[in-house]
Amino acid sequence: MTGLIHRNSAGVFVIAATPFADDGGIDLESTDRMVDFYLECGVTGMTILGIMGEAPKLSDAESRVFAGRVLDRVSGRVPVIVGVSGGGLDPMRSLTADVMAAGAAGVMVAPMQGMGPEDRLEGYFAQVCKALGPDVPVCLQDYPQTSNARFSVDSILRITRDNPQIVMLKHEDWPGLAKLSRVRAETGNADQPRLSILTGNSALFLPQEMQRGADGAMTGFAYPEMMVQVVELALNGDHDRAEDIFDAYLPLVRYEQQLGLGLAIRKETLRRRGVIASARVRAPGPAMSGTDHDELTRLTSRLEKRLKELG
Repeated sequence: MTGLIHRNSAGVFVIAATPFADDGGIDLESTDRMVDFYLECGVTGMTILGIMGEAPKLSDAESRVFAGRVLDRVSGRVPVIVGVSGGGLDPMRSLTADVMAAGAAGVMVAPMQGMGPEDRLEGYFAQVCKALGPDVPVCLQDYPQTSNARFSVDSILRITRDNPQIVMLKHEDWPGLAKLSRVRAETGNADQPRLSILTGNSALFLPQEMQRGADGAMTGFAYPEMMVQVVELALNGDHDRAEDIFDAYLPLVRYEQQLGLGLAIRKETLRRRGVIASARVRAPGPAMSGTDHDELTRLTSRLEKRLKELG
């Protein structure tokens, strides 16, 4: 059995999609295949019910069914973080209690939409941590592109110092490399506890993030084996080989990163890889055009050719 997430958690915590059938219901058989696929790719952990997981489009009952299915299938082989973000503390507390009892390794919390100024962010996370209880490790999600709430480095430092159960930062600010460097440089000392830093943004900046001190990745790129290789090589200091591998996948990483359409592309790629049965995205959501499908076919074909050349 794995333990809880902690300040030195490292590796690839893949953000899992939520598979839907063509009729819109949760596809539990595809969920099982997806979990097996991620484990076969060598991920260190998984994160479910995040933005990529379309959590806001799930009912409370669906969220619990899906989380329970993933946790049962993983069966303690890797840590699973569950997204519990939401406006109300009571539903957040209830979902957290249930998933932690079912074997989750921690929870991820983003600020409420548009929350600011920073004293409100700091007050909000103090309330969240009090509501969840001191034994629940928390990953703070810094993703202003979707939350419209921006943390300064100083605010992150204060929040994590004042709330010691926040042990991990999901870093997704953009541009954010300088921010990452500061958080790494200014944590892990007598006054400021270390933070595990896992990065998102579809892995678009992963090699540079690793070189600046990130501990790994937390994103849902449809080829998680790339992230596993890049993170492992980077943690072992082989940045040149890490970048060689990353560069082969970069056109597809970039294509998947399109705001709005990216989730549809990612799900279609997982469908083509035999992971999920349908690429259905719940409404309101994007749909790929015929041209999009043709471009994806060309990109994946070129990726296969490049990987053969790399050996």
